[in-house]
Amino acid sequence: MRKYEKQERQQLTEVICNCCGRNLKVRAGIAEEECVRIEAAFGFFSQKDGEVHRFDLCEACYDRIVAGFRVPVEKEDKTELL
Repeated sequence: MRKYEKQERQQLTEVICNCCGRNLKVRAGIAEEECVRIEAAFGFFSQKDGEVHRFDLCEACYDRIVAGFRVPVEKEDKTELL
């Protein structure tokens, strides 16, 4: 879950892992810990038709969840990090 200042710039003030509830480090509007932002827009043939769901996972929760996948996630190395 992300929280923003209620000003013109909408600066990020807080990121909370939706799974474990841990507050992730945010400084000057930038998350200083890695997290995964997931957004799913549900359409036809879904019981959630027209809903958009968003949530954040800290790296530890992400690792724990994907470890239980029957089909492993695809991985590739990235040589340039921004």
